[in-house]
Amino acid sequence: MIANTAEIVRRQAAKGLGVGAFNVILLEQAEAFVAAAEQTQCPVVLQLSQNAISYHRGRLAPLGMALVQLAKESTAEVAVHLDHAEDMELCKQAVDLGFSSVMYDGSKLSDEQNRANTLTISQYAHAQGVAVEAELGEIGGKNGVHDPSARTNPEDAAKFVADTHVDLLAVAVGSSHAMATRDAVLDYELIRQIRDRVPVPLVLHGSSGVNDEGMVLAIRAGMTKINVATHLNAVMTGKLRSVLEQNPSITDPRKYVGPAVAAMEEEVQRLLLMYSKPADPDESA
Repeated sequence: MIANTAEIVRRQAAKGLGVGAFNVILLEQAEAFVAAAEQTQCPVVLQLSQNAISYHRGRLAPLGMALVQLAKESTAEVAVHLDHAEDMELCKQAVDLGFSSVMYDGSKLSDEQNRANTLTISQYAHAQGVAVEAELGEIGGKNGVHDPSARTNPEDAAKFVADTHVDLLAVAVGSSHAMATRDAVLDYELIRQIRDRVPVPLVLHGSSGVNDEGMVLAIRAGMTKINVATHLNAVMTGKLRSVLEQNPSITDPRKYVGPAVAAMEEEVQRLLLMYSKPADPDESA
């Protein structure tokens, strides 16, 4: 069933649990994410970024409508999210197509313009029951700046949410986009401080660079929507490469893409279960 992103994230946040949000480039990936959600009975967010749309020749509707249909037909709770969209018109198109949520990324703009544009998107989306995510400042690694030292100020975050009416907020706490290694060190105390000041669930971008222990600690500290892209692409590509190396005569894409997608789906199941595991009573957040 198609789910509202904010509703499932708020519910998980209230329980101290996470929600896996996985980026889609190919339809096969989306099918695997949905299958993993059905197997684990965990909610999942399918994310289609502006960069992925550009890869598909700038057309949102073909793949976007397929994701919406996959969500509608699933027995699991599946949300469909437009990720890192710098184009306001693209955000509006996604809302009109039936997406569950959109992320307007105005991080390249002045603070004043970012807030104004984000509020405009919130008003448009909320009128159709669609949730909105935004990013305060620039997360490390965006646009080639691999700098995990960026930090979000809790007071600034609270003010930004009040000014823009967003439902979800991505904050900078030590992660970096497109990391190929899982050695990022997050600022858990800062996560707790932001959680205590901000009235909406928090989003961690650049989660591929965080190891399992770090992700669990981040969720316990107050992160809820966990965005993953590079890590799953690496799992899929690694398996695909292995299959082709071992079977150089293969020409049917189903015979090399299929095993690659299966390997990725297995990892998605593992991540979903990890994000949704309740804290041990002896743990302290």
